[in-house]
Amino acid sequence: MMQQTQTNKNAQTGQTSGTMSHGGHEVFDVHEVLSGAIGGLNLYTMLRQHVQDPELQEMMDRQYRFMLDDYNLTIECFKSGQKPSKRTETYMMKQNNDFIYGIKPSQPKKPWQNPSEINDEAITGFMLSVHKNGAQMKTMAALESTNPVVRRVLAASATNCIEMAYEISLYQNKHQYYQVPQLSQQDMQQMINMYGPAQAQPQI
Repeated sequence: MMQQTQTNKNAQTGQTSGTMSHGGHEVFDVHEVLSGAIGGLNLYTMLRQHVQDPELQEMMDRQYRFMLDDYNLTIECFKSGQKPSKRTETYMMKQNNDFIYGIKPSQPKKPWQNPSEINDEAITGFMLSVHKNGAQMKTMAALESTNPVVRRVLAASATNCIEMAYEISLYQNKHQYYQVPQLSQQDMQQMINMYGPAQAQPQI
């Protein structure tokens, strides 16, 4: 990650310090990111006591620790406008990449009638939503960030959200909470081969 310069220009006031090197869109978007991160951490805390499967408990705890560290890192670089005190980490999931394809008959999903209906399937759905929303918000915020350090931290964080969401979807798939339909072999091949490689850049 490149070291940010100490000062930036402001058209009205001249030079600004590192802590002021944020655009308006960036400030509002990072506030949304941080509020969403708090909501995700709080949701993990509330749901943890209801988890039944030890494997899911371990995943939830591991993701929570990573999310908490990521939240603190984002606050640090946002407040200082400078490179944070430690490098951004890459989340390493423990699930393998083997999806089970196909649809098996199952009971229709519907809203609960009572909070006691909470189960591991529902909990993984909440966890997945946290990371889907996080990936979207962090990507949008990174696209609007003028501060290069904040932009890179947000971009790395969005990638980690994708990885955590993927880990959860693999767990869901293994337990048939999340089934993956496929096209027929013929349709699949036609769709895959529908596009070809581009040739050399044309002369204009």
